[in-house]
Amino acid sequence: MSDKIKMTVENGIATISVNRPEALNALSKDLVDEMDAMLEQIKGDPAIRVLVFYSEKNFAAGADIKAMAVCDPEGARAFVFSDTYNKIEALGIPSIAVIEGYAFGGGLELALTCDLRIASKEATLGLTELNLGIIPGAGGTVRLPRLIGEAKAKEMIFMSRIVSGEEAERIGLVNAAVAPEELKAVATKWAEKLKTRSAVALRAAKESIENGIRDTDYVSAINREAEIWASLFSSYDQKEGMAAFIEKRKPKFENR
Repeated sequence: MSDKIKMTVENGIATISVNRPEALNALSKDLVDEMDAMLEQIKGDPAIRVLVFYSEKNFAAGADIKAMAVCDPEGARAFVFSDTYNKIEALGIPSIAVIEGYAFGGGLELALTCDLRIASKEATLGLTELNLGIIPGAGGTVRLPRLIGEAKAKEMIFMSRIVSGEEAERIGLVNAAVAPEELKAVATKWAEKLKTRSAVALRAAKESIENGIRDTDYVSAINREAEIWASLFSSYDQKEGMAAFIEKRKPKFENR
């Protein structure tokens, strides 16, 4: 295990934290692989009742663009985090995303897999992949519209629109937006409250809710999204979009 991601367990609450401040906690393939191993550990430990994702200063500023920029479609598939993210959603315990700072791209997609989301009012959230000539590739185009509705999801994705924590609460993207200094305390209060619930009843409630809102093609839709996402790495616009991001300039897309 690296020191870039860690898991702590205290009184039945597991907390997974990313520690890449130099990269605004951007997610790499290696980090997500380690996260996957942590999820397997959580799945096998009945003493863990709640999972919390919280990282200092920034939740996760997307995936590692510099590592992705040179990929072809086959190489891009290594950055499809859907399998790991699906495991979070499938856990039999509740999960909470505690969002401070940036939650962009794959970072926001991570938060979308959680059952509950609490954000700082000053947090900024968005699926900004179209700025790079690609689309969200870890469930964003499937989960976001199911959460906030088709029209708002298209607005956020098509326009790479970034919203504050306060606006995220208004549109239903997060459950609550609180003052930055209250974020940890509120998250702890929610996690402790969830611990008082029957684990059996919580698991049943989660399963019943998810069965009710999904159709049978839900996972297929996420897998198809990942295929479309990876295919864009054969386009000029993906190369230009990511190069412009790295070089800190506006992209000049040629629609090819």
